[in-house]
Amino acid sequence: MSRTRRLRLGAFMRPVSIHTGAWRYPGAYPDANFNFAHIKRFAQRLEAAKFDAFFMADHLAVLNMPVDALKRSHTVTSFEPFTLLSALAAVTERIGLVATASTTFDAPFHVARRFASLDHISGGRAGWNIVTTANPDAALNFGQDEQMDHGARYQRAREFYDVVTGLWDSFADDAFVRDVEAGTYFDPARMHVLDHRGPSLSVRGPLNIARPVQGWPVVVQAGSSEPGRQLAAETAEVVFSAEPSLMAAKAFYADVKGRMRTLGRDPEHLKILPAAFLVVGDTVEEARARRARLDALVHYDSGIGSLNGILGTDVSGHDPDGPLPEIPDTNASKSGRARMVEMARRENLTIRELAQKAGSYAGLAFVGTPGTIADGMEEWLDGEACDGFNIMVSDLPAGLDAVVDRVIPELQRRGLFRTAYEGPTLRDNLGLPRPANRFFPDA
Repeated sequence: MSRTRRLRLGAFMRPVSIHTGAWRYPGAYPDANFNFAHIKRFAQRLEAAKFDAFFMADHLAVLNMPVDALKRSHTVTSFEPFTLLSALAAVTERIGLVATASTTFDAPFHVARRFASLDHISGGRAGWNIVTTANPDAALNFGQDEQMDHGARYQRAREFYDVVTGLWDSFADDAFVRDVEAGTYFDPARMHVLDHRGPSLSVRGPLNIARPVQGWPVVVQAGSSEPGRQLAAETAEVVFSAEPSLMAAKAFYADVKGRMRTLGRDPEHLKILPAAFLVVGDTVEEARARRARLDALVHYDSGIGSLNGILGTDVSGHDPDGPLPEIPDTNASKSGRARMVEMARRENLTIRELAQKAGSYAGLAFVGTPGTIADGMEEWLDGEACDGFNIMVSDLPAGLDAVVDRVIPELQRRGLFRTAYEGPTLRDNLGLPRPANRFFPDA
C-alpha cells in the first residue's frame, strides 16, 4: 500500500534507558551511562536502522531525591550533552543529534554558539530541545535559593528563543566570502548586530560563528502544560509529548496544530512525537513477562524518589500501601504531575504501585511482538495522534537490538518507515523547511 504519511522516529536515550531498573536487567551494560564505546555502538545501530535522531536529555543537578533513592538509579547522572554529541557526530553520518539546553539556567549566547558549533561539526544534524528546568535543586547550582516560578520560566523561555534564533541569523549565508586575493574574509555588510534588550535578557551579539548549516538547528520542545503548548505552537518544529492514551494524544495533536493555524504557521512544519516505551517478545505474553521482570528490578527507594520528583511533593511519609493523598500545586512540571495524579485516581493505585510505575515508565508503552507494536504505531499515526514517536528501549543492548532488528524491518515492510535517509541534514529527514534569515532574506 502506498502511504502519504510515514513515521518519524527519535530515540530518547538520556543517554541510555530511562527505566531505573534497566541497568540491573540480565545482560545489560551497568556502566553504559559513562561508557563511550557502548554509546557509540547504540548511536551507530540507530543510524543503521535509519532513526531520525539520537535524543540526549540532560539534568543540571543530581535529581532531588534522598540518598537511598539516588543510589538505586542510573538515570541521575550522565555525560554533558554537547561533549557527547560532538563525539558522536564524528562517528555517525546521518542521524540527528538532539540535546537539551535550559532556558532558565543558561545564557542565550552560550546556547546559540554551542548548537551552531554542533550543527557545523555534524554537517547539519543538530537539534535544540528547549526546556525550562523543573528540578528545584538545579537552582542551587546556579546561585539561586529557589526555582523560578513556572509562568516566569515560560516567559523567559519565549524571549530566550527569540534571542537564540536571532543570534543564529547574525551572518547572512554568503557573508564569509574568503577572498584570498582581496584579503577579505567576510563582508561586514552581511553581519547583523542583534542588540536585544528585553524583560529578562540583554544580549548585544553578533554570534561569533557562521550561520548554522541548517539555518537554525531544529527546535524541539517538550512541555505539555498550557504555557508549554503555546510555546510549542509559536516556536517548535518537533514536540516531544507524553500523552499516555490514544484519545488524549489526538486531543493534544489537534490542539497544538490548531494553535499553529491560528498563528499562521503551517501545521506540517511541526512533528509531534509522543514518548513510547518498547518491549519486544516472540509473543505478547513473552513481552509482558519481560516487562514485568524489568519492572520488578525497580527498587522502592528509587521509585518513590522518582514519584516525588514528578509530583513536586514528598509522599514518602504516607502509607505506601494506601492511596495517593491530595497533591498541592507546586513549581514542578505541571503536565507530568497531572498525568501521574490522574493515573493514580483512574487505576486506584497505591503509592507503592505508583512508585514502581514512576521508576519504570508510566506512560505509553507498546509491549508485544513486532507485529502488534507496528499495529499500535500505525493506529496512532493514521488516527492523527502523532507524526511518529520518541522511542525508549527497555534495556541495553538487547532491548535496542530487538527494536532495530525486529520492529524496524516490520515497519519498513508495511511502508510505515523509511529504508534510506532523505538527505544529509536533520531537517531533510524530518521534512522541515530551512528557515529564512530574518535579517538577510535575500541570502
